[in-house]
Amino acid sequence: MPVIRVLLADDQALVRAGFRALVESEDDLEVVGEASDGLAALELARRHRPAVVLMDIRMPRLDGIEATRRIATEPGLADVRILILTTFETDEYVFEALRAGASGFLVKDTEPAALLRAIRVVAAGDALLSPGVTRRLIEEFAAHVPTPRRVPGLDVLTDREREVMTLVAAGLSNDEIADRLVLSPATAKTHVSRLMGKLDARDRAQVVVLAYESGLVKPGHAPRPAED
Repeated sequence: MPVIRVLLADDQALVRAGFRALVESEDDLEVVGEASDGLAALELARRHRPAVVLMDIRMPRLDGIEATRRIATEPGLADVRILILTTFETDEYVFEALRAGASGFLVKDTEPAALLRAIRVVAAGDALLSPGVTRRLIEEFAAHVPTPRRVPGLDVLTDREREVMTLVAAGLSNDEIADRLVLSPATAKTHVSRLMGKLDARDRAQVVVLAYESGLVKPGHAPRPAED
């Protein structure tokens, strides 16, 4: 089983120690570095190329949002996924982190098993982490956008890709999209990959943000998964 390399970024040493102990208790997870601020997180991401960064938002020198943005826009770090750790799930900063390129978020008091599962889900990239919570957060802030913004690449999506985009926005995984549209899982995955490429979206979470901000999906009108 491939080992998932994890970078910890939090300004509290005790918090990092707790995360390290939890992550390294699993055979398929490995901590490759610790950062106490955003600049150090960026430097360590460049050095170690982790699969997942556990990123706190409020840190000195460079906050987690800007560190996320810099990692997300650096070509050499395209495969690095960022999992935001926050105190409040409705925090506006969490929404900004998702816009900046974060793959998902968790509150800091989440259960240990949920954190470990989140790392694996984000590393795999085939499903949106906590789809119901993520969608509600994005809906809440997108509802305050007065007019839809133009999203480059949206106009070149095929009808099928637009349909798939609405299902990604609903939080469906690739397998669930395949079931909903009566496609093979491989075909569904191809559609998701192509629309992400056309939108220049590095992650499913960004696809959800773009779906709402463009007006393709209206707050409260996304198709719902069978269980949410």
